[in-house]
Amino acid sequence: MKLEQLTIINFKNFDSFELKPAPKFNCFTGPNGIGKTNLLDAIYYLSFAKSFLQSADKLHIKHGEDYFALNGKFTRKEEIEEIACSVKKSQKKVFKRNGKEYDRLSDHIGLIPLVYTAPFDISMVIGGSDTRRRFIDTVISQFDKDYLRKIIKYQRALDQRNQVLKSFSANKHNDEAALEIWDMQLAKTGNEIFEIRNQFANEITPIFNEYYKRISGNRDDVKLIYVSQIFKNSLENLLKNSRQKDILFQYTTSGIHKDDLEFMLDEYLIRKTGSQGQQKTFVLALKLAQFDYIKQKTGLKPILLLDDIFDKLDSFRINTLIEIVSDNNFGQIFLTDTNYERTLKLVDKISEDSKLVCLEN
Repeated sequence: MKLEQLTIINFKNFDSFELKPAPKFNCFTGPNGIGKTNLLDAIYYLSFAKSFLQSADKLHIKHGEDYFALNGKFTRKEEIEEIACSVKKSQKKVFKRNGKEYDRLSDHIGLIPLVYTAPFDISMVIGGSDTRRRFIDTVISQFDKDYLRKIIKYQRALDQRNQVLKSFSANKHNDEAALEIWDMQLAKTGNEIFEIRNQFANEITPIFNEYYKRISGNRDDVKLIYVSQIFKNSLENLLKNSRQKDILFQYTTSGIHKDDLEFMLDEYLIRKTGSQGQQKTFVLALKLAQFDYIKQKTGLKPILLLDDIFDKLDSFRINTLIEIVSDNNFGQIFLTDTNYERTLKLVDKISEDSKLVCLEN
């Protein structure tokens, strides 16, 4: 997978910007606020049809303008894929593949496989379980469209069940038969999602362990543990047994929407005992494992976006990380750094084609 050309108009702080990336390393340097992360976000947008910042589309329009447009030409399995996106104020987003607009944006997910990591990914370690579930769903959805449809179907059924629960309080009448309809839908789809997530956790864990050992110098004992209520009971029984509690709380307290992925360091949660460097290493190893996992499932090397990755890492971990992503296992890489001299030294070490863009100038 390779980005051949990128064109940006009125996106965030950019009036216009064009880039013909190098086949391997592309490094963007400049001070904070200059737009390095925005460039990576533009590439991410063309892969996922949305910003990684999860904010409304119109907020990415440059101040004072009425629209933004993104265009990318990609090589995928030796064929050119042209992806175009435009967002105008008060209008529907237009997203096209080779000139044809998508009926559903979800159909685009997985066409341009991509892995992104940034400083705020530390929220996967210290944040809530929803962040870790989103990570699992994002990885699997890039090669399994049916899984993405199951997630959407489950969420719709969950929303409907929660609305029914809230109506009980408003109407002062409990119609449990109405809940049973949604229980059946949640149980069927939820069990299928659980099986896929469990398989994912089992398959990605050894890949993650290997990367963590390499980056850390084999200093720590780490684990990934998939946590789900369904390990202890069937989803059908969970929903039935928690019905009175759900009626009281007015939302669904049991199900795969409560799943988690625990990050362990020496048998303790890393968010409680790990240093900043260890936590950062954990996230990087997880993202590199994500890269390998998607590559195994699709036969494509995802585009790798590394945003300000050197923060909180010592020189050994930095050098090891660059050594890892420089080999032939990895494809095209986009990297940002505020330190021009450090990036220049990095580029000088790389024998393959690379490009260094100083946005300050």
